[in-house]
Amino acid sequence: MGTIKTTNIETITGSGTLTLGQSGETISIPTNTTLGASGSTITIPSGCTITNNGTQTGFGGTMTPAFSAYSTIDRGIASATTTLVQINAENFDTDSCYDTSTYKFTPGVAGKYFLYFRYFYTGTFSSTIRGSIYKNGSEVAHNDFTHIQSDNGGVISTIVTSDTDDYFQAYTFQDSGSSRSLVGGSTLNEFCGFKLIGT
Repeated sequence: MGTIKTTNIETITGSGTLTLGQSGETISIPTNTTLGASGSTITIPSGCTITNNGTQTGFGGTMTPAFSAYSTIDRGIASATTTLVQINAENFDTDSCYDTSTYKFTPGVAGKYFLYFRYFYTGTFSSTIRGSIYKNGSEVAHNDFTHIQSDNGGVISTIVTSDTDDYFQAYTFQDSGSSRSLVGGSTLNEFCGFKLIGT
């Protein structure tokens, strides 16, 4: 096996296709090697398959910012009043975008996000309970459950578009005629979300 040492390889005409290797061969690229110069484009033709058996970084995007937060205690929710849920603790927060004092998720990165809110009430109902997701103080998605018997909850999920300064919060509503307890805990009361790749 021989070694070719040079600083530049071009086609004979200075343009066109330059082929490295033959079908079925493996081309080994040493560690710490850069393909292409700044500003250049490397095109993978249609029909090709990229197989990744290693670790990828900066390729294909990441699903961050991402967070998962929950309420630590039970809270009374007044009847017929849409109420901000005080989700005050975190399971994780990749980019420090969730505020446990204002209960806001502010991604800071423009794109589309998947958001999810799970909530659970105790008590006997013959009325409506609702979970809502708000953007900048206005509702963008909600669900209603009616004719509830006892100890019930729901989930609401949606995809939203966010600019760098938008924020999102979770709200709830019930109209039983008296205050009802919204149960805390990471398994019953959770607000979470993540950025969709490529958006």
